[in-house]
Amino acid sequence: MAAIVVVHGIGNQYLGARTLHSGIAPALLDGVRAAHPEGPSLGPEDIEVAFYGNLFRPAGTTAVKGGPEPDPREPMDPYDVELLLAWWAEAARIEPDRVPPLTTDLTSKAPTPRLAQQALHALARSRFLARSGDRFLLGVLRQVRRYLTEPDVRARVQATVAAAVGPDTRVLVGHSLGSVVAYEALAAHPEWPVRALVTLGSPLGIPHLVLDRLDPPPKDGRGRWPGTIERWTNLCDRRDVVALVKTLGPVFDDAHRHVHDVLVDNGWQAHAIAHHLTAAETGAAITAGLPPQDRPQDLPEGGR
Repeated sequence: MAAIVVVHGIGNQYLGARTLHSGIAPALLDGVRAAHPEGPSLGPEDIEVAFYGNLFRPAGTTAVKGGPEPDPREPMDPYDVELLLAWWAEAARIEPDRVPPLTTDLTSKAPTPRLAQQALHALARSRFLARSGDRFLLGVLRQVRRYLTEPDVRARVQATVAAAVGPDTRVLVGHSLGSVVAYEALAAHPEWPVRALVTLGSPLGIPHLVLDRLDPPPKDGRGRWPGTIERWTNLCDRRDVVALVKTLGPVFDDAHRHVHDVLVDNGWQAHAIAHHLTAAETGAAITAGLPPQDRPQDLPEGGR
């Protein structure tokens, strides 16, 4: 088993564990090297991808639940519309020169199909989705909803993480929806030897749509600390639309343990996993979770 397990994010239903590993492992190793040019001595074999994307791959018939890809002309699930509008509002805040503002008062009436179409068109102007079509975005929304609302899907996704974590695993990295999966996996398995959680572009802090649907559920509006991990680093680009709540410490800190929130600059792909992994900040966070003998000599036991 690998020392580092990476849980991928949304939109990977047409790939596979080895396909993702071929891109994720080099990017992660580049980030570690950027943080510590002299070590540690890690290789691709020390990294494993917990792959669940195939669970969202549509079958070759419209008669199968969950497939094929959504048609933007069809009515949308209310959950999808609410999350879509939240992303629109965040994109307009981040890029007011490119994305028109959301002017509708969502508390006064239910979202309409026309409003959902306006949101799709508005997000198409953002850098986040400039190269993506409506069907891709709707598929992304559906994956988030299905994981959080369908127990059988959640259980099957969780099983892929459990199968990847072994007695040697010390760091769990979760990107996008994968950060939600990783968080819940650690909360459900306090017996795992994982010492550190690293979340990238995480939607964990979004109230109602994500935070209030977590397992375990929040208490008094605050999320629970995930299992027995010793450190949690959350990395986010300030222009990331998916990570609506950029800092998780105010939501998940408890009396003795604290999330280390770090802002990174991922350039024109604010949410991309490869851009996250190659950052020196991410490499430092991953390295800090490794056993002492595997860390660079200049990294103290308590991390940085």
